[in-house]
Amino acid sequence: MISRRLLRVKVLQLLYAYYKNQDRTIAKAEKELFFSIGKAYDLYHYLLLLIVELAFVSEKKIETAKAKIIPSQEDLNPNTRFIDNKVIRQLAENIQLNSYADSNTITWTDQEDYIRLLFDKLMKSDLYINYMNADSNSYQDDKKFVEKFFLSLVAADEDFYSLMEEKSIYWNDEVEFIISMVIKTVKGLKENDDQHTSIMSLFKDDEDEDYVKTLFRKAVVNHTEHVELIQQNTKNWDLERIAFMDILIMELALTELKEFPNVPVKVSFNEYLEIAKYYSTSNSSNFINGILDKLVKELKESGKVKKVGRGLVGEV
Repeated sequence: MISRRLLRVKVLQLLYAYYKNQDRTIAKAEKELFFSIGKAYDLYHYLLLLIVELAFVSEKKIETAKAKIIPSQEDLNPNTRFIDNKVIRQLAENIQLNSYADSNTITWTDQEDYIRLLFDKLMKSDLYINYMNADSNSYQDDKKFVEKFFLSLVAADEDFYSLMEEKSIYWNDEVEFIISMVIKTVKGLKENDDQHTSIMSLFKDDEDEDYVKTLFRKAVVNHTEHVELIQQNTKNWDLERIAFMDILIMELALTELKEFPNVPVKVSFNEYLEIAKYYSTSNSSNFINGILDKLVKELKESGKVKKVGRGLVGEV
């Protein structure tokens, strides 16, 4: 499932585009928002299939070596631990993964050069060498190898990031988010899982889908009110000199604080401060922290922030 943080980032990006686009409508922007979220889900499947593709390449190399006119003993008795990796086989046989990939034309077959490059990096890595020569050979060993493949090899591969930027404009900022989803998926697999095992859905539930719609719509509808509220709390600042992205981040924070009674104030507060570190200026986080702190107190005093649910009533 797409994490709440990535959903917040997606709304922020589309809100920015909405105000920069002269030919804008809420309906058109919302359609683009959900298309963008769908592309993130495509990337999730694309990444899961990456290690499956590498195992397929390895298997072909083994078959080619065996077919030599005069094969060596190593050719005839290869180490097949990588292609026999139980987790990779589970992914390769997963019906949900393959069905989605087929329906949305998600494949690595058009990226032979990159696959060859990554395969070579993998073969030379300590991760691969240690895995292939380890004494133990358990399902947990297989799982740890796949996790580390994404965490230490893919996540650090500049060629991979460049390729993702070329493949889709929607994948520029979210690769790390999706890698974390892939690792979470791998961690959740069990040895007795079969081809019918479910992988992550696009949204955790209907609540997440409603969350995205409400966050975007309410941010747009209450734009003027929120800007005035921000302006009142930045009297020593010229509003036009405050980074536009800072204003949008604060608007979204205000929207979430007011519209989602089941989301703790601290969660909303911290999430938007983290987002500011990546999507605004170097000083934005501290600036937004100070302004939001004032705004939260003001909203609580006026009764506009009301939290309900277990453990949340004491927040107001």
